[in-house]
Amino acid sequence: MATVDDVYYESIKPSGLSERLLVRARDRIFRDFMDRMRPTAESRVLDVGVSDVISDGANVLERLYPHPAQITACGLGEGDAFRRAYPQVRYQQIEPNTRLDFANDAFEIATANAVLEHVGSVDHQRQFVAELCRVARKVFISVPHRYFPVEHHTALPIVHFTDRTFRIACTFAGKSKWAQDENLILMTRKQLWQLAGSIDRSVAVGHTGLLLGPLSSNLFLAIH
Repeated sequence: MATVDDVYYESIKPSGLSERLLVRARDRIFRDFMDRMRPTAESRVLDVGVSDVISDGANVLERLYPHPAQITACGLGEGDAFRRAYPQVRYQQIEPNTRLDFANDAFEIATANAVLEHVGSVDHQRQFVAELCRVARKVFISVPHRYFPVEHHTALPIVHFTDRTFRIACTFAGKSKWAQDENLILMTRKQLWQLAGSIDRSVAVGHTGLLLGPLSSNLFLAIH
């Protein structure tokens, strides 16, 4: 049965090279999350944007975190497959671009992997970051990096380095939806810094995932 999240994994072939690279990248993202956030066994963790696609590459926090009962997960789908795969994790369905149904500082840590680039606009991105900061004392966000040589959602090489060439290539490849901001905003370090500019906390931005220097596959935004 198709889920609301299938579209985000349409370029990832199960057990193929793309999935193996995705798993490797997300395993590194998880290690950076642990190093930056320093959770304890008692830390309450909110994971926003989990997937109903159950695979080796999806839901890295739930797959690797040693204290799953401390996780509250939010997703757009009904979460049936997610609940079956991760029975110790609390799941709550949410609507896009709405206030989270949690009190201020309800969690020690809030995280979101491969979500920020899909919220629809820069204003919504700012709201998303601010909302995670409202409900948690520390925040770790990771996104695909625009300057990784292969674009994550379309598997198109190089052409995504500029909006114009990406739009043209998506049109010819029959993937025009990914050239629309409401579906995907390609992210850079500068954009992450700008999104965190009004946050009155300590902020760090860096590379993660498959580490290739300035061409690394992912970026992180860590807020304390």
